[in-house]
Amino acid sequence: MVIVITGPTATGKSEMGIYLAKKLNGEIINCDSTQIFKGLDICTNKVKDNGGIVHHLMDVKDLDEDYSVYDYQKDCRYLIDDIISRRKVPILVGGTGLYINATLYDYEFGLSDDNEYDNLSDDEVYAMLIKIDPNTKIHKNNRRRVINAINYYNVSGRPFSEKKESDTLLYDTIFIGLTTDRDTLYERINRRVDNMVDEGLIDEALKLYKSGIRSKAVMTPIGPKELFDYFDGKVSLDEAIDLIKRKSRRYAKRQYTWFNNKLNLKWFSVNYDDFSETCNEAFDYIKNKCS
Repeated sequence: MVIVITGPTATGKSEMGIYLAKKLNGEIINCDSTQIFKGLDICTNKVKDNGGIVHHLMDVKDLDEDYSVYDYQKDCRYLIDDIISRRKVPILVGGTGLYINATLYDYEFGLSDDNEYDNLSDDEVYAMLIKIDPNTKIHKNNRRRVINAINYYNVSGRPFSEKKESDTLLYDTIFIGLTTDRDTLYERINRRVDNMVDEGLIDEALKLYKSGIRSKAVMTPIGPKELFDYFDGKVSLDEAIDLIKRKSRRYAKRQYTWFNNKLNLKWFSVNYDDFSETCNEAFDYIKNKCS
């Protein structure tokens, strides 16, 4: 059995994961794409107290390293099988829906290594794709996607344009989503950003700024890149913080859309006055599903 705890940012996923791990003899697998990387503690809101629960796939990559969905799929499936083999319960916790989907469903990738195409121009690799998949809708300037589509064909023998999303689950899985009303969620997001600033977000971002690293790992999470504009004198600190809040709220809205379209979640409305009540409701739901 695999448990998934997901939902938009600032809904209490980490706390719920730790609670259920203690109840179910579980181990947590992080499924937040930004928490994979070291040095992003505050801006990605990494858990400060793991409650004595093992957390996997957190702080495992340096900021200048690449880490794809394909990499996560392999690593997470290995961990799920390992945890189950030790008669424990794997609990995926986080809000990166694509990571969840790619891991738990029969989701296929082509080979991720594109070194063999280094000697070819964008036009040349695109011509290769058109030859095997004339119906492709991938833009020729999106080199990585073009190469992935070629690799997908080489592995599967099928054009990427004919690839269908699988609804086949590879594991017995219980999906739990945490939610709240919009006003409460937005208030919690705003308060979280203020707390992050109090905890040292600006210093963390300044360290990243001075490092000169502008990798996907640094530029993806909301927070650092907005503060980079402040360090460059393009905006005031208040403007940068306000932008972080607005982008975080928009991100939460996009997460809801993705989850509702892609995952069959059992939604729990969070009682923030008594979070243990929500945790108990989720635990009882899991027990009933297992029985």
